[in-house]
Amino acid sequence: MGNSVLGRKQRVSNSDWFEVMQKIESIVPKKELDKKVGQTVKDIKVTTEGKRAAFAWSGGKDSLVLEQICYLAGITECVLVICDMEYREFLAWVTDHMPEKLEVIDTGQNLEWLTEHQQMLFPQNSNIAAQWFHMVQHRGQAKYYKARELDMLLLGRRRADGNYVGKGTNIYTDGKGVTRYSPLADWSHEEILSYIHYYQIPMPPFYDWQNGYYCGTHPWPARQWTGSIENGWKEVFQIDPSIVKDAAQSIKSAKDFLESEVI
Repeated sequence: MGNSVLGRKQRVSNSDWFEVMQKIESIVPKKELDKKVGQTVKDIKVTTEGKRAAFAWSGGKDSLVLEQICYLAGITECVLVICDMEYREFLAWVTDHMPEKLEVIDTGQNLEWLTEHQQMLFPQNSNIAAQWFHMVQHRGQAKYYKARELDMLLLGRRRADGNYVGKGTNIYTDGKGVTRYSPLADWSHEEILSYIHYYQIPMPPFYDWQNGYYCGTHPWPARQWTGSIENGWKEVFQIDPSIVKDAAQSIKSAKDFLESEVI
């Protein structure tokens, strides 16, 4: 559907995302988008029929579209998984824009924990980044899944981002018995952006920050592709200086960064 302009997320610059959004109507006509929406809603209804289902909500662009699609399919319960190291501005945005039936689960990683696990700071490889995802999102989702006695949890994962969505059916069950379904698996970047545009979906502050589309939503120490620890502190400082000042009380690299800024 439409013309695919953007490639794999990790290979697309932030400016490219903004450029495509500016001309999204010529790339994905609303009539074609609505046809895609209708088919996705139909697929969700068929797949979740007779099952207790909810969706995962992160406040990111994909989950914002998933939220609206799930509402159309009659699914309203959802979960947001966070830790104690979220950006303050993002939490304020969540307070104003969270879904009505959202449950928030905090997996508890905090500054004290980070001080003892500094190898997790600003992941410079995919392995560390994956550890963050499993430690926070997967763990919190599993807790919610079991507490709510769900049969299925819907995710906003898409193949265009390089995410695993299962084989063929866009459904898979992990070793802990959590069944995840990704109804947006075959949606393109352009289709996601067009939904946000046509239906005027409010976006979280991440996308206005440096490399916002590149990094997506995340706890601040899980910020990827910074190039170095020092540059990671620099990027976080530009977003919220108080985070770095608090971290400098116990993490030497943060203290060193602040001292270099003063000099």
